[in-house]
Order: sequence, then structure tokens, then C-alpha cells
Amino acid sequence: MENSSATRPLSQKVIGILGGMSNQATGEYYRMLNERLNQEYGAWDNGEIVIVSVNFGNIEYFVRRNQWDEARAYLAEKIDRLERAGADVIGCVSNTMHRVVAPIMAGRTTPFIHIADSTGEVIQKAGITRVGLLGTIATMQSDELRAHLKERFGIEVLAPSDADQKVVDRIIFDELVRRDLRAASKAEYLRVAAALRAEGAQGVILGCTEIFLLIGQSDLPGFPVFDTTALHVGALASFALS
Repeated sequence: MENSSATRPLSQKVIGILGGMSNQATGEYYRMLNERLNQEYGAWDNGEIVIVSVNFGNIEYFVRRNQWDEARAYLAEKIDRLERAGADVIGCVSNTMHRVVAPIMAGRTTPFIHIADSTGEVIQKAGITRVGLLGTIATMQSDELRAHLKERFGIEVLAPSDADQKVVDRIIFDELVRRDLRAASKAEYLRVAAALRAEGAQGVILGCTEIFLLIGQSDLPGFPVFDTTALHVGALASFALS
């Protein structure tokens, strides 16, 4: 049914997506944002979205070699493109790359929605103070992320053992970014989540934007699962609708 009450063209805020990290996550952001916005607008309306998608091969190279300055320079130029395209808000589809994107955006005027904020707010609202974290090794070992969640939301982060971190990281880079979803890998992730729960975690953060493709809340009944992809999409959509 047509939204006849809308003045055309419909005035909307433009969502800027820094994507390509990976293309699988980026495609899901685009799909989920449009579905969420259509739920609010109705009829045939969805979002106005600008995507700058980077070469994941460059990102993988920088992350594996801890070349964060090079990654920052590379992504700063891509953010320039988003701003020139008229983005009213910017979101980065990668938990890992917030390490460099957040400092870049701190020096800019375009609103930026940090994926840890959209996640931390929901965890805090759930009354959880100790949470496990799955993600890339760079994310699971991130002092910046731990400090961010602790200082802003009072949340303590538990990471898997060193051996389990390698397993989680390998599955992300070798499988999930290619949408290669394996039952054996799902079992490994559930095992790691159970180990975190045994150590006192009250829930688990899916701290890589592809992990939700493999596991979700239905796989861990009674153990809260915080999907950073869905929570980030929700925050971006809310901003666009505000």
C-alpha cells in the first residue's frame, strides 16, 4: 500500500556504511537496514544508504601484521568519500577496524555510531556486568574495547583462552568471511561459548559481524547472546528515523 501521506521525495537522513570488512557483513547490513526502515516507513519506502566498500585483502594484510597506522590512513580516505557523498551518519561494519575508525571519526563532525556503544547499552540494560567475547584475535585482545565497555557501561569482558582465540579467529578469516558455514565450526564456537560461561560470563558478545551467520541465541538457550551486527543496524536505523 502506498504511503500517500509522505511528501515526495521523502526527506531522509543518509546512512553512510564503511564496508567490505567483509563483503558478507556489508551485504547483511544493507539488507537488514532496509528491512528495518521499511518496517517503520511502510509501503515501498526503505533507506537512503551510501556504501564505500574497501578491499578486504588490504584489511586482512594490515590486521595480520599489526599495521594499524597503514590501516588508519587507508580507511581515512574511504571515510572522506562517504562524507563527500553526503552521509549524515557513519557506521563501520567491522568490530576489529573500530580500533582505527573510532579515532578518525573523533576528529570529524559527521555523527558516528560506535558498534560497542550500541552493544554496551543493551548489555547494561539487561543487567549483565560480565560478558564473554568472540571475535578476531585483534578484537578479543583489544585493551581499547575492554576499557570502552568498562568505563562507559561497567561491563567486564572475558576472552577465550589463547588456544580458543586462535580457533575463533581462524574460522572467521578462513570461513565466515567467505560465507563458508560448517557444522564443525559451529560446534567449536558453541564449545568456546560454554567455556566462557563456565568461567563466569553471564552472556556472550558476537564481536565479529559475520559470527551471527553461524550461531545465534537459539543455539545457546538461557545464555544471552549479543549480536553486534543486529544491534549496530538497529542503532543506525534509529538514527536515520530520528
